[in-house]
Amino acid sequence: MYRTAIEELNNWKNKNIKKPLVIRGARQVGKTWLMKEFGKTAYVKTVYINFDNNQRMKELFSSDFNTERIISGLELYDGDKIDPSNTLLVFDEVQEVPQALTSLKYFNEDAPQYQIICAGSLLGIALHSDTSFPVGKVEFLDMYPLSLKEFFTAMGKERFVKLLQKDDFDMITVFKSEYIDLLKKYYYVGGMPEAVAYFADNGNFKEVREIQKRILSAYEQDFSKHAPIDIVPRIRMLWNNIPSQLTRENKKFIYGAIKEGARAKDYEVAMQWLTDCGLVHKVSRVSSSNLPLKAYEDLKAFKLFLLDVGLLSCMVNLNQKVILDGNNMFKEFKGALTEQYVLQQLKTIKELGIYYWTNERGSAEIDFVIDNGKEVIPLEVKAETNLKAKSLKVYFEKFKPKNAVRVSMADYKKEEWLLNLPLYAVERINNI
Repeated sequence: MYRTAIEELNNWKNKNIKKPLVIRGARQVGKTWLMKEFGKTAYVKTVYINFDNNQRMKELFSSDFNTERIISGLELYDGDKIDPSNTLLVFDEVQEVPQALTSLKYFNEDAPQYQIICAGSLLGIALHSDTSFPVGKVEFLDMYPLSLKEFFTAMGKERFVKLLQKDDFDMITVFKSEYIDLLKKYYYVGGMPEAVAYFADNGNFKEVREIQKRILSAYEQDFSKHAPIDIVPRIRMLWNNIPSQLTRENKKFIYGAIKEGARAKDYEVAMQWLTDCGLVHKVSRVSSSNLPLKAYEDLKAFKLFLLDVGLLSCMVNLNQKVILDGNNMFKEFKGALTEQYVLQQLKTIKELGIYYWTNERGSAEIDFVIDNGKEVIPLEVKAETNLKAKSLKVYFEKFKPKNAVRVSMADYKKEEWLLNLPLYAVERINNI
């Protein structure tokens, strides 16, 4: 299975000076596979260490941070000499041994010749605990479920990806029915690697749903196993409440919708836990269109999204026929599913600040406003071909942005002040 993150890993490998690399991402998004595949294709040898329930590694890293001693221990563990010029060291589930995380600082300072990549399903939690994390001594790579582009490739549709990358929308429009069909399948299957791999081989929607249920069950088990016991019920309530919150016309997250009388302070720790795990994405409101948008962030008003559109459709038990064939009763949730999909694609674009905007009265809302470092782009999301853009016009008249974008099932069209982009081409927003 092709993952674009391989290209980023190759760029890291080719640097003259590089720091240990930390891959961040939720459980089961493919971090372990990626590290092993990279080692297999780019190095002569890979030394893979899984720190989960690994007492020897806990003891090896608990003594001191002498890198020569640690390397000697790893050689004894692996049974072979480690040549730093052609060997990749992979530390998996590294959050289980906090000292191993700390050791990255000493490898960076004292033994930079060793090439180290590490990851962990709950690494975000470790970064906010009492772990002595090597700030400034490591590089980061964020990993997400497969994007639509990667899904196309997994389905054997590489030529459709190449066509999108050319931005040849005259030709793209000719084949729009195939793009839309694949997009709808992605709404159901999502981007979790196990689900995508099975669907690519078998095309079985029912078994895909069973895989997604197992993934969601594993997440629920993580709540009980790793979170502080006093906040586990709140994590579960918040997590299971996200689909209904996204269905609301105003998708601003309301604590009172979780439980009557619920307040922000009751759920702040639970939300931080889910965010640190990479299971939810928090998109804050901004009150301005000036750069940088981060300076105008309203921390009290935000929308919450899940990590994957397929898991969202699974949580609400959405049947594939409803997504593929359409249904009048599906109209309200279709907007939530589409917005989840768009956010998921935007998250894969590097160095993109993602927010949303409402005016002070709340009578106009832009689904997303994005900051690419050079300009602020308002982005309106439409689930079908309805191209009314009242809020977008309000925003345009108020802020006069250089570019404004609307994504929908309609064809590509460039108007005087507005770019209409097909939903299946949303990933091209930073290139057009």
